[in-house]
Amino acid sequence: MTHTTDRPTRQASGAVVPVLAFAGIVVAVMQTLLVPVIKDLPQLLDTAPSNATWVLTSTLLSGAVATPIMGRLGDLYGKRRMLILSLAVMVVGALVSALTSTLLPMIVGRTLQGFAMGAIPLGIGLMRDMLPREKLGSAMALMSSSIGVGGGLALPAAALVAQHADWHALFYGAAGLGVLSIVLTLLVVPESPMRAAGTFDLPGALGLSAGLVLFLLPITKGSDWGWTSGTTLGLFAASAVVLVLWGVYELRIAAPLVDLRTTARPAVLFTNLASIMVGVSFYVVSLVLPQLLQLPTATGYGLGQSMVVAGLLVAPLGLTMMFTAPVYARVSAKYGPKVTLILGMLIIAVGYGAGLGLMSAAWQSLVIAVVLGAGIGLAYSSLPALIVGAVPASETGAANGLNTLMRSIGTSVSSAVIGMVLANTANDVNGVAVPTMHGFRVSFLIATGAVAVGLLFALMLPKGNRAPQLRAASAGDEIVERAEEVLRGFRGLVLDAEGAPVARATVTLIDHRGRQAGATVSGEDGSYALGVPAQGAYVVAAKAFGHGPLASSASHHGEERAVELDLSLPGETVSA
Repeated sequence: MTHTTDRPTRQASGAVVPVLAFAGIVVAVMQTLLVPVIKDLPQLLDTAPSNATWVLTSTLLSGAVATPIMGRLGDLYGKRRMLILSLAVMVVGALVSALTSTLLPMIVGRTLQGFAMGAIPLGIGLMRDMLPREKLGSAMALMSSSIGVGGGLALPAAALVAQHADWHALFYGAAGLGVLSIVLTLLVVPESPMRAAGTFDLPGALGLSAGLVLFLLPITKGSDWGWTSGTTLGLFAASAVVLVLWGVYELRIAAPLVDLRTTARPAVLFTNLASIMVGVSFYVVSLVLPQLLQLPTATGYGLGQSMVVAGLLVAPLGLTMMFTAPVYARVSAKYGPKVTLILGMLIIAVGYGAGLGLMSAAWQSLVIAVVLGAGIGLAYSSLPALIVGAVPASETGAANGLNTLMRSIGTSVSSAVIGMVLANTANDVNGVAVPTMHGFRVSFLIATGAVAVGLLFALMLPKGNRAPQLRAASAGDEIVERAEEVLRGFRGLVLDAEGAPVARATVTLIDHRGRQAGATVSGEDGSYALGVPAQGAYVVAAKAFGHGPLASSASHHGEERAVELDLSLPGETVSA
């Protein structure tokens, strides 16, 4: 159900966007924090290599589970509140990992760190609720890209720390960044006034969590267990059964964790499918280039770079993604986010295609990172705009949480498939598996194929998928858009029996079938604004603590009119 408001109850400062983007970068760092020490984890934790992989798998699984759940909790109880909770859990997890050198506590800490991935959709939701439309497109683009930016920037930083200090310093640094992000959020970011009606769907959350774990676990561990083993196939089958039962349950309850009917809309469905492919393409370069750069030149194709230099050469992947946010805003303002997504995917395809012949020098890796960063940045930036433009405001957190989950599934599939390809094509040198150039090129071809499939999904997106609130507008465009918004809705005041304004009253728009078509909360001066989704008959109703429910009649003929909701009046039909 839709909660709309004309403007935030508290004016958002100019620092809101960088603070929220910083939070996104901080939580994204958790994904690549341990990449520089992956090969050393069995020795560092005194465990078998198969057990050490759980240090990475646990973060992935908890992040996938947390994103849709935290998005829904944010819609219900406050996005800023849940953002701070996500960051706090991450800090606790980082400290747990920093204080241990044994496997089980490390897995617990890494699981808590992955929980923070819910901050990405929460930040996007806060931006939608607070920012004016001319700033929203580039802001959401930056927040969405923070997933790749954090992952890209973490590689050289983590490599530098791991090479010159105790590896536990990585977690202390992560905890410090998390605390800083919490403080900045408390000081700068206001809470959103938007709230979704209903209660939290605990059975739905448990069902989705179980289904995701059963699905992602064999994906991440299939190479170790065997893709045709009974364990792998059994978990996939169990996942299918659980997710089908979960879907049936979600369709039958009034306030589901994920509105599957909304998710089935073409604009949402094809965006999510394209997101999986973008996630696949992003992770391939993150897996291939660092290995190629660090392999010794004695192999005949390795580039012989140190851990730190390799991280620095890959870092432009994240930096370029960050700098594409303003470019995205301009392109999307003119052509729409669908065109920007298609353009981004085409650039990714060019980057991987060219990369097949650009693997013989370190500077060529830099070129690949820059080109792919630009394409992935444009693609990632388009995704929240497409989702936000297709769902009600009260479902922004949950919908973007699901979209972030789709990207996580893409990176999980990419990790499993590319890991299997590199392992199966590796040469055995004195008992050590050394990746081959053939494996690297096959990986790039897989990424190109994934982008081609994603491009097909992007082309299937409905035309005209350009929500006015996402466009960077000139002053004249802003006036026109606001006039168009007036033509579509009602605005006015909520008054008590003595004619005094009533603050924080819930104002609801009900269609002729008795279904809620929109809702908002009146401001401190009693004012409200409601958009009308379609022409027809409506009832505008209001209620507030200490007052009885009410509704007021009005007719709408295109001009702006104040529709006062007087607590002493009976309910009547509203025509739009």
